[in-house]
Amino acid sequence: MHATWTLDPEHPALAGHFPGHPVAPGVVVLDRVIAAACAQFPGHACVGVRRMKFLRPLRPGETLALELEAPRAGNARIRATVGGELLMEGQLLMSERLTEAP
Repeated sequence: MHATWTLDPEHPALAGHFPGHPVAPGVVVLDRVIAAACAQFPGHACVGVRRMKFLRPLRPGETLALELEAPRAGNARIRATVGGELLMEGQLLMSERLTEAP
């Protein structure tokens, strides 16, 4: 699965992170990655993060390209790049959503 997301220069998290040198907080980037995973695999929910490495900051106006593998044994590998440069990589812990009995 592939997805992209561009960091809006007006994103509210940028105001204090960091003044004069704005970068996206890791939690904002991770939130978008998890949302993309849940949208791609609607029968699953993200229940944790494993071995996530951030290798460069995401700056306002930059677009990340996300590659996400289907969950296998509860793990979904992710890799995100910006302009071909590795931004982050790791694994999301995914669980099948339970459905209520009729």
